[in-house]
Amino acid sequence: MTTNKNFFDLDGNIKMKLSDFAYNLPESRIAQYPLKDRSESQLMVVDRQTEKIEQCKFKDLIKHLKPGDCLVLNDTKVFPARLIGRKDKTGAKVEVFLLRNLENGIWEVLVKPARRVRLGNKLIFKNDIFCDVIDNTLSGGRIVEFHCNGELFNVLEEIGQTPLPPYIKRQPEQIDKEYYQTVYAKCPGAVAAPTAGLHFTWELLDEIKNMGMNVVNITLHVGLGSFKTVQVEDISRHQMDSEYYELSEKAAHILNKTKENGNSIIAVGTSTVRVLETVVNPNGYLRWSRGWTDKFIHPPHKFRAVDHLITNFHLPKSTLLMLVSAFANHDLIMKAYKQAMKSEFRFFSYGDAMYIV
Repeated sequence: MTTNKNFFDLDGNIKMKLSDFAYNLPESRIAQYPLKDRSESQLMVVDRQTEKIEQCKFKDLIKHLKPGDCLVLNDTKVFPARLIGRKDKTGAKVEVFLLRNLENGIWEVLVKPARRVRLGNKLIFKNDIFCDVIDNTLSGGRIVEFHCNGELFNVLEEIGQTPLPPYIKRQPEQIDKEYYQTVYAKCPGAVAAPTAGLHFTWELLDEIKNMGMNVVNITLHVGLGSFKTVQVEDISRHQMDSEYYELSEKAAHILNKTKENGNSIIAVGTSTVRVLETVVNPNGYLRWSRGWTDKFIHPPHKFRAVDHLITNFHLPKSTLLMLVSAFANHDLIMKAYKQAMKSEFRFFSYGDAMYIV
């Protein structure tokens, strides 16, 4: 396997540059809608050892899997995080985008227009659903306290909109409520989908289980940081947003047994990788835990938990592309991206997938 010389200086010290993760993508390659049949998306299989690249359908993934291995899914659920409300005194329209739940009823949010939303303002969404601005010291954001009858996530299903990524150049539609969500999503808290999982159907997951593979869930509530491009040329200086995760005792036990038996752990998505690499110790043992992670994985990184990775095609200069380049090899990934463009693969959230073995 080759090593990208751009990562090292003459003394052998690591040198990582933002420009190494830039590439030109025609807008026509950015998927604007999902495929009706999730598993009909294209799949690129990239072998890190031989550097061989194959293409097939995602439904053919099972041909590349082995009994005894373990597939790890992120079961976070996207909630309708975009709300349109009005200020109680002026009636001025305000957009509120929920970022993360800090404690019961208290949320960190983004607001538009930010300059008009001040400490003490009440923002009304329906007569009995409103929030009070209790902190305005965040740059571009606010801390608000919600007031409503019933569970907030249930209320959001009624009044909120699906938070589509900025590169999907349309308003949310009914189709997004179903398709911008994995079929196995069950834990509300994400404002962006773990998109590698969007390709799975229940039928494909049943096939995978029936062939003798284990399937376990972790949770990481994907935040808006997913869409951020890195702004510093020295990427090691980039700071990730913290995101909440959970790895259960049962899941950790199955994963550790998989390792002990000499089998492989296959992570579905970069969010899953970040959880597993957060909780693994230097000896490869995974501990069950819950908390917040701001782990930033970029070249070079020694992976201790994950053996294979299913992922989508990611934004230029994004932390997701950096993670994938750390898992494989930067030059090989750039080669695969060029081939994907030539083969008319669809990119980003509603796009096609890659399996790195």
